[in-house]
Formats: sequence, structure tokens, C-alpha cells
Amino acid sequence: MANSLRGEVVRLYKNLLYLGREYPKGADYFRSRLKAAFLKHKDEKDPEKIKQLIARGEFVIKELEALYFLRKYRAMKQRYYSDDNQ
Repeated sequence: MANSLRGEVVRLYKNLLYLGREYPKGADYFRSRLKAAFLKHKDEKDPEKIKQLIARGEFVIKELEALYFLRKYRAMKQRYYSDDNQ
């Protein structure tokens, strides 16, 4: 693996690990799944395949961020708006 791709993979892993702290099922669950996903592809040598995997990881980051924003939005909505529609 080229050094530039290695750096991207390490950065991606660290970002995902950081985002996993707030995962709904717990940080330990997220960490074990993340580690397994990265170890599954540790022997990948093709730069194009590595770039595809990095893009998939960045997609997961966006999905996690959306999940967290939605959770925070719902908490704020519950806190400040009463549910009078029922």
C-alpha cells in the first residue's frame, strides 16, 4: 500500500473511532465492529480497491454524522415542543 493511501486509511480509522464514541449500541460494540471491518481488508494491495474502501468509509462517516444530528434534533424537539397533536 502506498504511504499516501496508508495515511488516508489511518485517518479514516481514527475519525471512525472518534465518531463511534456516541454510537447508540455503545463504543465497545462499535470499536469491535470497526476493527473487524478493517482487519478483513488488511491484505488489500490494489490501490483502486483501497480507494473504493476509503470512499465507503467516508460514506459511513456521513451516515454516522446524520444519525447523531437526527438524535440531537429529536432530543431538542422533545425538550422544547409539546406533543399536542395526540
